[in-house]
Amino acid sequence: MIAIIDYGMGNLHSVSKAVERLGLDFSITADPAAILAADGAILPGVGAFGDAMDNLRETGLDEVTKQFVATGKPLLGICLGMQLLFSESEEYGNHKGLDLLPGRVVRFQGDYKVPHMGWNKLSFRQSSPMFDGLDEGHVYFVHSYHVKPELESDLLATVDYYQQVTAIVGRNNVYGMQFHPEKSSDLGMQLLGNFLKLAVKASE
Repeated sequence: MIAIIDYGMGNLHSVSKAVERLGLDFSITADPAAILAADGAILPGVGAFGDAMDNLRETGLDEVTKQFVATGKPLLGICLGMQLLFSESEEYGNHKGLDLLPGRVVRFQGDYKVPHMGWNKLSFRQSSPMFDGLDEGHVYFVHSYHVKPELESDLLATVDYYQQVTAIVGRNNVYGMQFHPEKSSDLGMQLLGNFLKLAVKASE
């Protein structure tokens, strides 16, 4: 069972349909007991960082998410959900994040198109169970802010968009994807599938 955490700002339908296509049971839920009982959890996200953190705090789901991580079961943040895993963001002011991974979310700065939108080729930076059986390929991005991880060891994959841009992060049982795996053709679904395999393994 995969818990898709519902704090009012996620792309819940597309993520849940992707999990369903990959053959796993899921629950879209804000219930702490259901989240903590799940074999894996997904923190989706669309919108502004500060609003998302306000919603998480108001519902108590910020602490529930941290408690879930403490169980050792796998958590995946998608798009804004990945950014929320980090310490802070400069989006419309300074906002504290979940601080599960050290780093800062910053706006793209330069004489190029923002938001970063479209297909870019992943570059795997280190080995990870997320990449089992996979080759580097293209995935789909839509974002105006990007993550600067504090630790190089948390950086699993990047893409090139006028600079090295964080695409996939991970440490222990905490993972994040800046792109939308459910909208990223075969490779996106394979990456999501590899995360779900971690959840299945955690349940055994």
